[in-house]
Amino acid sequence: MARKNSEAIAPGVATGAQGAPKQKKPKKTRWYHQVFQAYKMTYERDRKVPWIMLAVFAAILVVAIGLGLWWGQVIYMTIIGLPFGLLGAMFILARRAEKAQYATIEGQAGASRAALGTIRRGWSFDDEPVAVDPKTQDLVFRGLGRAGVLLVTEGPPNRVKKLIDAEQRKLGRVLSGVPVVVVQCGNEEGQVPLPKLARHVQKLKPKITKAELSEVSKRLTALGRMRMPIPKGVDPNRARPDRKGQR
Repeated sequence: MARKNSEAIAPGVATGAQGAPKQKKPKKTRWYHQVFQAYKMTYERDRKVPWIMLAVFAAILVVAIGLGLWWGQVIYMTIIGLPFGLLGAMFILARRAEKAQYATIEGQAGASRAALGTIRRGWSFDDEPVAVDPKTQDLVFRGLGRAGVLLVTEGPPNRVKKLIDAEQRKLGRVLSGVPVVVVQCGNEEGQVPLPKLARHVQKLKPKITKAELSEVSKRLTALGRMRMPIPKGVDPNRARPDRKGQR
């Protein structure tokens, strides 16, 4: 009777070895769905993007047809020009989409960490900031690569200097002779704009070997255990200074 009831409750549902219903695998997102989503997101901030894509596609196709007329092979060059035109339009969409994404997160706390997340190789970054000023919401993020230890700041140069100096003193206690590179993210003079941050970091020249990199990583891990950790998922917008500590 129990078996009949279970079959009546969930007819046609595949069950596992213990009778539990199997979960359906999530459908994979097709590439054209991703392209459409990127186009939709970009169009919300950049109304010119369809016209620019169309102009690039038409320009490439016109060049292909012109070459076909010159060589006497119009049909062949038109067929060749179509995929190249689409490729050019997709390239424009990718660049405009990237610009729109940066415009969306610019000015928000942690925007520099999001930009650094686009670097796939050669660098590792902490998910949480290593230094936070809860009053001004200035942040310092830390990364490690062949160029040395990287400190990326968010905030005006005159304010983040205190955070940088404090973090450099901490690093100096455990890392001797390891280069510490400071990059200030922002739009003021001497700072690196958010859209150019990832490329700026990738251009830093290697100064330590892979063996030294591994040793520095271990020391940074030990340093993180010694200090009071910043709670995961901290929201700088809601952080408040400790009044008792100040007194």
